[in-house]
Amino acid sequence: MPAKIPATVVTGFLGSGKTTLIRHMLANANGRRIALIINEFGDLGVDGDILKGCGDETCTDDDVMELSNGCICCTVAEDFVPTLQKLLDRDTPPDHIVIETSGLALPQPLVRAFNWPEISTRVTVDGVVTVVDGKAVTEGRFAHDVAAVDRQRAMDDNLDHETPLSELFEDQIACADMIVVNKTDLLDTASAEALATRLGSDARAGVQVVKTSMGALPVDVLLGRGQAAETDISARHEVHHHHHHHDDDEDDDHHHDHEHEHGHDEFDSFVVTRPEITDPKAFAEQVAQVIRAHDILRLKGFAAVAGKPMRLTLQAVGPRVDTYFDRPLAAGEPRETKLVVIGQAGLDRAAIEAALQETTPA
Repeated sequence: MPAKIPATVVTGFLGSGKTTLIRHMLANANGRRIALIINEFGDLGVDGDILKGCGDETCTDDDVMELSNGCICCTVAEDFVPTLQKLLDRDTPPDHIVIETSGLALPQPLVRAFNWPEISTRVTVDGVVTVVDGKAVTEGRFAHDVAAVDRQRAMDDNLDHETPLSELFEDQIACADMIVVNKTDLLDTASAEALATRLGSDARAGVQVVKTSMGALPVDVLLGRGQAAETDISARHEVHHHHHHHDDDEDDDHHHDHEHEHGHDEFDSFVVTRPEITDPKAFAEQVAQVIRAHDILRLKGFAAVAGKPMRLTLQAVGPRVDTYFDRPLAAGEPRETKLVVIGQAGLDRAAIEAALQETTPA
């Protein structure tokens, strides 16, 4: 059976930076053929036009599909599943599917839809990424323009949940595999760190929280997480929701958006080389310990194993480390180990290199 196509769900309120994050991902796709499903409706959104203008050969206009019949979680059967099937039925299916939800969408029903028989054997939820407007949340709001969110709500005739923004926010955090605290260029370092810590404590165990501005997240951190989120939906518990005729008492205060300037690179990436290893299992545990000790977001690479003709592939998302032998080492290929380390800026490179180069007992 062919491998399932991975799909990433990007959720977050209107104005949090979802589209900017996706544009950055497309500009740095490194040859991946990415298809997008964009959930916008009414005349508020221009996400589809923005993303269709990405001009990237790995994401053509035909790879951007818009759902304009209302909130995606309320139109799963009529809109979302058939659209997903069209992508899967292509002669050349995409390598990865990215779904940008409306800011009002509950992520759980969307993830649950991946268990529908029509698609369950062909696609899997690689991960749920929740984008947070760091400045707005720090100031006690959930979106930089709450009035715009309310207008979006009023324009959607199909919306069957009138959920307070506070509960929607809790759902987006509860369902996340990664929380992206965006617009940190508008916060001081201490405030950004405090918010990231608070959101991490509110999330499920193992959820990564990253800080960025302009959605500039490394593609290898964003994609390829392998969470199969549809298989553990019970862990992504929903807050109780009110339906129709609930009066939302959210604060109507809002601020104008700011022009953001690209800041310095907020992520570090470097390669660690070491001799061949002797025990793959022990080495995987060593890698996991280093990741936990240094809060590494992603680690991947290849290793030669003493006495083995095959190359060992190693992939780690957070402390979860997967290894498998992928191919024979070629004649003359160095019998060495090379690992790419990715994390937030400020990683202690020397300490990480030393810890990964430490010889494990045979």
